[in-house]
Amino acid sequence: MSPPSFSGVPPRDHPVPDPIREAAHGLPIEPVWANELGGSTFRLGAGPHARYAKWAPAGSGPDLAGEAARMRWAGTFVTVPRVLELGSNDDGDWLVTAALDGDMAVIDRWKAEPATAVRVIGEALRMFHDTLPVADCPFSASAEERVAEAERNAARLEDRTFHPDYRHLTPAEALKRVADIPPIDELVVCHGDTCAPNTLLATDGSFAGHVDLGRLGVADRWSDLAIATWSTTWNYGENWQEPLLDAYGVAPDAERTEYYRLLWSVGP
Repeated sequence: MSPPSFSGVPPRDHPVPDPIREAAHGLPIEPVWANELGGSTFRLGAGPHARYAKWAPAGSGPDLAGEAARMRWAGTFVTVPRVLELGSNDDGDWLVTAALDGDMAVIDRWKAEPATAVRVIGEALRMFHDTLPVADCPFSASAEERVAEAERNAARLEDRTFHPDYRHLTPAEALKRVADIPPIDELVVCHGDTCAPNTLLATDGSFAGHVDLGRLGVADRWSDLAIATWSTTWNYGENWQEPLLDAYGVAPDAERTEYYRLLWSVGP
């Protein structure tokens, strides 16, 4: 099973925008991630002093200034990258952060040890939800707001290929379904993009940090859990969804899982 849209490690000759070259200050540049919107992430340098630079072309959608604000806030409570530089020009926006001492949970080593990776993802997500204070969070990611955004951008769905689970739905049918929001199970500060690559593991298999916090905000915890479990099927194969929920400490919830996966599918 494939993720809803393309993302992955680009070739080594992936184009490097000029602002990223300038931010590198002569350090080696390695592309480490790219998505279907033209956004890219690069590693600048190596070792403990490495940095990571995100690039979002103009009009591509990601709000890197918003992500920087979310990281600065969340970093008071949990391990996330430290913001070093934020910039913008007519071509796009960029964000440079300090590296964390860990690797994505989808490198070859952890794909070969899914029990460890899945356990850490579940435990780290529970810690994230338990630690960040809902009452003090200045960011919202409610289903109501996300549905309204999807409806405003309905025209974009006409060219989108839904995940096979939802390919039987027309965009109008999908939007109608997500308008019927299930009652909140538990309100938490959600990470917002809990695909497996956004949890980092240290070499000893312990949790090393969370990355990609551009959608962080207060929402039902199943907004995160639905995508975290879904992502296990793309990255580790079948039969890893319930172990993640076990590590988190919650029983499956088919209704909310189905709802938040569809909401993810019609989102930006």
